[in-house]
Amino acid sequence: MKNALLSADHAVEALHAQRQDDYYPRFHLAAQAGWINDPNGLICINGVYHAFYQHHPFDANWGPMHWGHATSHDLVHWQHQPIALAPGDEFDKDGCFSGCAVDDRGVLTLIYTGHVWLGKAGDDDQVREVQCLATSSDGVHFVKHGPVLLPPEGIQHFRDPKVWQQDGQWWMVVGAKENQLGQVRLYRSHDLRAWTFERVLARAQTTAEGYMWECPDFLALGERHLLMFSPQGLAPQGYHNRNRFQSGYLLGDWQPGQAFTPNQPFRELDAGHDFYAPQSFTAADGRRMLFGWMDMWESPMPSKAHGWAGALTLPRELSLDTDGNVLMNPARELRALRGETQSFGAAQLRNQRLVLGAALQELALTVDTAASDAERYGVTIGNAARLYIDNQAQRLVLERFSDDPGLCGCRSVPLPPAGNMQLQVFIDRSSVEVFVNQGRACLTSRIYPADGERTISMFAESGAAAFGELHAWALGSIWE
Repeated sequence: MKNALLSADHAVEALHAQRQDDYYPRFHLAAQAGWINDPNGLICINGVYHAFYQHHPFDANWGPMHWGHATSHDLVHWQHQPIALAPGDEFDKDGCFSGCAVDDRGVLTLIYTGHVWLGKAGDDDQVREVQCLATSSDGVHFVKHGPVLLPPEGIQHFRDPKVWQQDGQWWMVVGAKENQLGQVRLYRSHDLRAWTFERVLARAQTTAEGYMWECPDFLALGERHLLMFSPQGLAPQGYHNRNRFQSGYLLGDWQPGQAFTPNQPFRELDAGHDFYAPQSFTAADGRRMLFGWMDMWESPMPSKAHGWAGALTLPRELSLDTDGNVLMNPARELRALRGETQSFGAAQLRNQRLVLGAALQELALTVDTAASDAERYGVTIGNAARLYIDNQAQRLVLERFSDDPGLCGCRSVPLPPAGNMQLQVFIDRSSVEVFVNQGRACLTSRIYPADGERTISMFAESGAAAFGELHAWALGSIWE
């Protein structure tokens, strides 16, 4: 693997030397160059946070998957590391697909899917996927140990292991497709090497629930258990399931040795254009955190022309409210990126636009929906997007604009009960993340401002809108 890793690192360096930064993020994780998708191997071990990700280092398009790698001591500032895994062995010759990381008595251990095309490359009807193990003594360089779990008879699509330790045993969930229906399979082990099938934890009953369930994650949240996964094949239904593929969760109850009992339907985690393959991890202080891939399959990606594609969301804190809703909020550590606070007093706008400024990357504002009768009112982000309340539809809408029709369109969530709506908005060079009412809803989308135009304004159309005091910050870079 050493030569393959060296070749991949050199390829990234060559691409990086030519990379254009018009859209390259200042405070979102991305590779130095090349393509990335799913976050992998998120862990805090020996005082260091590790974020791995699916990576094609040779160009800005998806290709044979490697594992890119970055580290941090504070979950805010990051340093690129050498590529951790490269395909090429018999069991992973066509890709080191998604997986996770665990702390095995102080040893950083990766569990990932080895992918092999059995027929023509790209033919998803002929694949072999096995779960593999790799370890590191220094947290940077890894040794492969080969497959530790083979697919059951009759199943080809069998990937994206997520492993945790509980009650003295290791547990693993794996996404699979059986008879054209998605499922999550549960395994257990005493040593991470020999695995025993426990049960199918959850499965699609019809094709309407997805033909493949990717990137499963199973975690305790409060007194409940959360099964996150990314089902492929959900049909759009009104405002829901509007992207190529979705990501969401089932909430229920589980104890080792028992069945998982969901008590509510599948819910999407993020309502924006670009959110997929979320993976959770535990912060140094025990908080449950999450990163997602901040892009979407089969979407236009203008940054490819600049030598790179793909980024991760901000790290998010997960919690559960009293009604059983999963809340996602930006990691509190991100406040360390803030510059001087810029405050704007409460404003009543009637058929007006109020310019706030261009160098603003984080906004915190309140909107009084009960005292506003404008048809549309909210915030514009240059010529790339606007976030607004649609009073007629009674929805909060994130709309983006582009010369490319594939990058236009709306995503939205219903308005909460009448009263104040609190919004926290992060605007990077090519993305916007919106957190509504302390994380009760989130919208994440990639945006591509023409000519770098990112002036932030508030507006009200066809009526009046009541905005509370607004605070804004320029944010520093996460790159060390």
